Amino acid sequence: MLELVFTRRYSMGHRLIHGANGICATPHGHNEEVTVYLRSLDPQPLDGGENVVIPFYYAKLMWHRFIDRSVDHAFQLAENDPIIHWFVEHEPARVPHLMITPGDPTTELMACLYMVKVNSFLTSENIGLKCDKISIKETPTNTVTFTGDPLPFIPCKRPPEKCWWHRADMSISDFDQ
Repeated sequence: MLELVFTRRYSMGHRLIHGANGICATPHGHNEEVTVYLRSLDPQPLDGGENVVIPFYYAKLMWHRFIDRSVDHAFQLAENDPIIHWFVEHEPARVPHLMITPGDPTTELMACLYMVKVNSFLTSENIGLKCDKISIKETPTNTVTFTGDPLPFIPCKRPPEKCWWHRADMSISDFDQ
């Protein structure tokens, strides 16, 4: 089976307040790489002409736009992090750059959320591809890879339409919902 694989690098900040590691409760950042693995929903032999599943440009267009415009330099926070209220009150112009997650924005959770998001783009574009594997390289020595259905791993009880990762748009929070 053919896979289309592409990687995007971005910088981000986050903090983990739920006890994973005390030092991670202090806001800090990483230069991360996310790699998505796409496969065809209806695999066909190469045609002897173009010999592509779909041009890379079309397969990655919305995903790269999302990473570049919304994820790069966003501040990832748990939805119950008290610092969110500080931003809302004191720096409301920065609120659109807060990526809000159900619980701590760990690399494990982000892999699941990103997989749902990339699949929402692919479904809305109707280009016959699906992401069935995703990797996030958090540091040169730490990588999380996820395969399968991410939905059972996401600790969110809200309806899908109320969750940014289900929408095929550039959203990274649900402040506007």
